[in-house]
Amino acid sequence: MDNIRTYKIKTINNISNKGLELLRPNFIASSEEENPDAILVRSADMHEFQFGENVRFVGRAGAGTNNIPIERCSERGIVVSNAPGANANAVKELVTVALLISSRKIGDAIQWVKTLDKDENVVKEVEAYKKNFIGPEIYGKNLGVIGLGATGRLVASMGVSMGMNVYGLDPFMSVESALNLDTHVKYIESLKEMFSMCDYISIHVPFTKDTDKFVNAELLKDAKKGLRLINIARDGLVDLKALRAALEDGTVAKYVVDFPNEETLTLPNTINIPHLGASTPESEENSAKMIVRQMMDYLNNGNIKNSVNFPDSDMGVCQSVHRITVNHRNIPNMIGQITAVLAQKNINIANLLNKHKGNWAYTMIDIDSEVDGTLKDELWKIEGVVRVRFIK
Repeated sequence: MDNIRTYKIKTINNISNKGLELLRPNFIASSEEENPDAILVRSADMHEFQFGENVRFVGRAGAGTNNIPIERCSERGIVVSNAPGANANAVKELVTVALLISSRKIGDAIQWVKTLDKDENVVKEVEAYKKNFIGPEIYGKNLGVIGLGATGRLVASMGVSMGMNVYGLDPFMSVESALNLDTHVKYIESLKEMFSMCDYISIHVPFTKDTDKFVNAELLKDAKKGLRLINIARDGLVDLKALRAALEDGTVAKYVVDFPNEETLTLPNTINIPHLGASTPESEENSAKMIVRQMMDYLNNGNIKNSVNFPDSDMGVCQSVHRITVNHRNIPNMIGQITAVLAQKNINIANLLNKHKGNWAYTMIDIDSEVDGTLKDELWKIEGVVRVRFIK
């Protein structure tokens, strides 16, 4: 059955060897694999990728998944998982840098020093010109953090430790985020209020159709004069047309972005960083380890963790004769139809788990009897079913 076969894994981009070393003997990973059971990817654009019929899992060794065609994967019953929090510390450290360079003009100052003639006048020139690089301290200033997931919480705590007054807001607040939020962070519910009172704002929400141009003209028109805006999260979260106007009239004093493009390179008072948020060996290693473990658990046991399209579901290691998993649409009477097929074949259900996430659902069933070859075909015939697996 499925969990004793050899699984073929296609790697796209360089996946950390520290992660690939975790693969068990029945997993073979190669960048050249043409008919894989699973795919591991970092930032490569997969929207034009042709998925083979055996692909059951796509693992993003990082947090953002906008490089993956989520809906197309869902329609094919492919679970897409990411590694949230694995690169959180790396991003938090870059946000710390962004806070400082958006205030102190350090980058401009270093570039100016490189233009000096190497003679006895250097010291005098430095002392005479340094006033051009004066910038405010961040201590005592107001920092707004939008998005309080793993990264946002670290950024908020960093701001507190640096003596800032930190305000947090999360349009998708989870119980975990609420319980783990630094008690010194003041939670507010109004974006307009945050923009009107904060000297610095750092964005940490995913890019989706709901967050496209999340920071827009409506918010920027009420922003506190001299706002410094930081986006180390995702491209597309800021309306660049509205931002240009805010930068030109001084509403926004500085924009720091980790996703340069042809437009951000022409924005005034903007610092473009070449997508370094997760570019640390530690971050790449942590992400690879997390996604490899999740992939192996899904292929071997059917358990889903950190999926962006199907619900997280866990029934542990399969101890029964067989485990059946069904990826299907979240529509009425699916459980009834699935269990009816089993009842018709006199199959007793030892354990069952059903969960849903948005338009999609996932059902796991452990049974204590053998099955014939027609069972999978009967389950596939149910309208709305997009993937059936027999494990063990």
